[in-house]
Amino acid sequence: MRFKDVFSIIGPAMTGPSSSHTAGAVRLARVARHWLGAQPDRARMTLYGSFADTYKGHGTDLALIAGLLNYDTDDSRIPDAEQWAEQAGMAVEFAFSGLPAPHPNTVRFELWKGGDQRTLLGSSIGGGSIHVQQLNEFRVNLTGELPTLVLLHSDKPGTLGAVTSALGAADINIAYMHVDRKGRDGEALTAIEMDSPATPELIAKLRSLPHMYEIKMIHLKKGAESDAIYPFA
Repeated sequence: MRFKDVFSIIGPAMTGPSSSHTAGAVRLARVARHWLGAQPDRARMTLYGSFADTYKGHGTDLALIAGLLNYDTDDSRIPDAEQWAEQAGMAVEFAFSGLPAPHPNTVRFELWKGGDQRTLLGSSIGGGSIHVQQLNEFRVNLTGELPTLVLLHSDKPGTLGAVTSALGAADINIAYMHVDRKGRDGEALTAIEMDSPATPELIAKLRSLPHMYEIKMIHLKKGAESDAIYPFA
């Protein structure tokens, strides 16, 4: 796990009894929502380990629902998240697994919006910090601490060079980048954590690059709403 800042030691401002089971769960679910790019119509969350054992007692269920509604960790609506989800028309279900997981506090999201489906596997690792390991079965290594571009593209020579050149021209510094692919010349996913968020104009430029399928922006700054700011796939 890459150390980012003192947040991982002292934890966040939060509503709920546990930074791992509540605040971390909220942040994981917000990342999942931003990965989908909208509030899901339906969500299934499979809980592993300690999450599965204590999810209601520690409010993990409410925290996960709240994050999918894009509530922040200190939002006063978290205790009533089930009712807010029902009002918003978001159907939620929970499942449990005894299979091995990357961390005791792990959850797998399956999200649906219209004909789009997304998955995310992530863990709450303490103090409200998170570790996202998979996006749609692609391996990643994300913390949610920095604005993150997620690019789906074809594994073709020059694609990543064009992306990094565009970021440099926009004066955006790359803090961390992870690439995974399904095979040579196949579909690939690149996740880029940045020191500052990409503008809609920059994302539009990236979308115009050859071999680019889709771009999502994950930005957990308080009040940030990726599907409102970046209303494109």
